[in-house]
Amino acid sequence: MNVSVVGSGYVGTTIAACFADLGHDVTAIDIDEEIVARLNDGHAPIHEPGLDDLLAEHAGERLRATTDYDAITDGDVTFLALPTPSREDGSIDASIIEAGARSVGEALAGGERDHLVVVKSTVIPGTTEERLVPAIEEGAGERVGDRIRVGMNPEFLREGSAVTDFLEPDKVVLGANDDWSHERLRAVFEPLIERADPAVVETRIREAEMIKYANNAFLASKISLINELGNICKEFDVDAYRVADAIGLDDRIEARFLRSGVGWGGSCFPKDVAALIAAAREAGYEPQLLEATVGVNDRQPERMLDLLDAHVDPAGRRIAVLGLAFKPGTDDVRNSRAIPAIEGLQRRGAKVVAYDPVATENMREHFPDVEYADSAAAALEGAHGALVVTDWDEFAALDEEFEAMAEPVVIDGRRIVEPREGLVYEGLTW
Repeated sequence: MNVSVVGSGYVGTTIAACFADLGHDVTAIDIDEEIVARLNDGHAPIHEPGLDDLLAEHAGERLRATTDYDAITDGDVTFLALPTPSREDGSIDASIIEAGARSVGEALAGGERDHLVVVKSTVIPGTTEERLVPAIEEGAGERVGDRIRVGMNPEFLREGSAVTDFLEPDKVVLGANDDWSHERLRAVFEPLIERADPAVVETRIREAEMIKYANNAFLASKISLINELGNICKEFDVDAYRVADAIGLDDRIEARFLRSGVGWGGSCFPKDVAALIAAAREAGYEPQLLEATVGVNDRQPERMLDLLDAHVDPAGRRIAVLGLAFKPGTDDVRNSRAIPAIEGLQRRGAKVVAYDPVATENMREHFPDVEYADSAAAALEGAHGALVVTDWDEFAALDEEFEAMAEPVVIDGRRIVEPREGLVYEGLTW
């Protein structure tokens, strides 16, 4: 099939490359000429394992990039993968995807081919029907539901494993309000379904919109709950990880996402939970459990700093922060737990030295005055304390590097460092 993807950010680039790998002819559309040039040269504009390999294989053949929306005119399906950023109150700003929908409508105006526009971006239930459909109709000058149809296909891509998540999914959710749109969605995903045999969930558009929010809200809540239990375990000198191992054997609970620590971040969990809270409040419902989920997560970095305070006064002292990305395998620092940790250290007057294998330059935009080391060993040398914020594998291999610290105090927020003799070691929740 001829598939277009509007937006070449993290989601758009990943799905464009993966659709090409499934055998579709793909056109990536973006207003940024530099991104378009990179894609056509076979290079990803983001750091994501496996993505460069797919682009190198398919760019110039089954995958092409352009700034011209008219490229979708002769296509079968267009995916809208545009940003829906958060406003200050947590609600989503749909203006970018709304403008993109209008441009898609303009490109399809006066055409003769049936065309399906699929919303891939995460939007609050009702957004597609109430805001994006009118935008498409305005651009096309015709009613959606005749020649032009609309669907919704939420993404479940984790940074650091997005390519694998797309090509080996647990589920594929196909949202549409008519049989024709469901059939075309199935046709687009048929090569993936045959290859990976995921569960296929067919719903209306509104359910498809909500499934993404419910998915992320549940996972965020699960992490905050195990962190809350871990905090309680800490007070009773109980190993929270042994407790988690035991309760994870209950198939009603399941073991994944039961590693207590400094909390969740990234582009999805914080944004999606905040948006769901804001939407619920606007609808007249007070989502107390989700508010508590955010509250627990927001407190974890400060708990980490309190543990440091119990062993060393950070004022005027060199404190190492190991890990700046919100999770290993990515250079993304959005909502990284390292941000409030560094802010807390700066309030305490510490001399912060930070290290991350790939995320240094992105964090430098937040903290240009922080010292950045080129290795964990360099960050630890002469430090009076260290906070481990991201669980990069290389931190598990640290050993003699701790001997170079002025005071060997390590507060481990991810249980990645092995406690050893001569090291003052504190786990965040154990």
